[in-house]
Amino acid sequence: MASLFGKPAATGSGVIGDLAKDVQLASPPEDSISALSWSPVANHLAVSSWDNKVRIYDVTSTPTGNGVAAMDFASPVLACDWSKDGQKVVGAGSDKTAKLLDLGSGGSAAQQVAAHDAPIRTARFVDVPNSNSAMLVTGSWDKTIKYWDLRTSTPAASITCQERVYAMDVKDKLLVIATADRYVNVVNLDDPGKFFKTMQSPLKHQTRAVSCFKEANGFMIGSIEGRCAFQYINEKDSNLNMSFKCHRDPLVNNTITIWSINAISTHPVFGTFSTAGSDGTYHFWDKDARCRLKGYPAVGGSISASAFNSDGTIFSYAVSYDWHKGYATNNPQYPNKIMLHPVIEEEVKPKASVKKR
Repeated sequence: MASLFGKPAATGSGVIGDLAKDVQLASPPEDSISALSWSPVANHLAVSSWDNKVRIYDVTSTPTGNGVAAMDFASPVLACDWSKDGQKVVGAGSDKTAKLLDLGSGGSAAQQVAAHDAPIRTARFVDVPNSNSAMLVTGSWDKTIKYWDLRTSTPAASITCQERVYAMDVKDKLLVIATADRYVNVVNLDDPGKFFKTMQSPLKHQTRAVSCFKEANGFMIGSIEGRCAFQYINEKDSNLNMSFKCHRDPLVNNTITIWSINAISTHPVFGTFSTAGSDGTYHFWDKDARCRLKGYPAVGGSISASAFNSDGTIFSYAVSYDWHKGYATNNPQYPNKIMLHPVIEEEVKPKASVKKR
């Protein structure tokens, strides 16, 4: 089922959000920002970028943040993530490697912990039952995902995908991998060596982002066509699946401009979610009530990445060139910054659910 998700709510004045209190993070990267990731245990933000670095900021004592650490790579970095204990940060990217910085040990040098035959697009820490250690999973344009026990230099396991890995997310035992040609692979981490389920995206064009439900029973997916969908894993919930249009400009001269959805983030407390796109806007949604909670004005450039902090009180988003118009359209004047939006409960708290079984 497809609809203009949130259209009824958009007529009310309360749905328009305010950017006035959004704060810019100090000392941003020098090139496009590819990913944002918050520590699970503190207000520390990891940022990966096309300037070949992962930077780590402490936002605890000042809203504009302080840079506290960094990792250098040989080429653009496409992903970053934190370990569950908040002690380690991983970065991965186009040099085909993933590196780990162990902040808990006090060391300043990053160690290579993974390698692929093509650029690594995404990297996430995962808990695999009976592994006796936190593990890293990486997804690459070499059409594989690989699991890494950080105590060894060879992968613990590898799965071949149908196509290049474009996006990936994990929640509890649910791992979702989205590839080129619109394939989506679901892994149950109780049995991490194989796909539990494979499907094609309900959306008709290239996948850009996925984010698992807070309940770990499904996922949101967004594409370049200005459309998003939520998809449940179990067939018994299939009647709750839904796709909707968003990040589209109003009709002008019989033309609708459609923008790519670059980032989807799930609120860690309420399970509502955000979308952000090439149009430079971000929105908060309630999948169960099927409405938009808040929509925000354009921020002056494409939003390339987003993330909520661990308690959902800060929504971070990166304003930087997202390459949707190719190399020739980028220029030194294009904004390149990270913004922090202080979240108030009414913006993200779900409305009364209309979900029926």
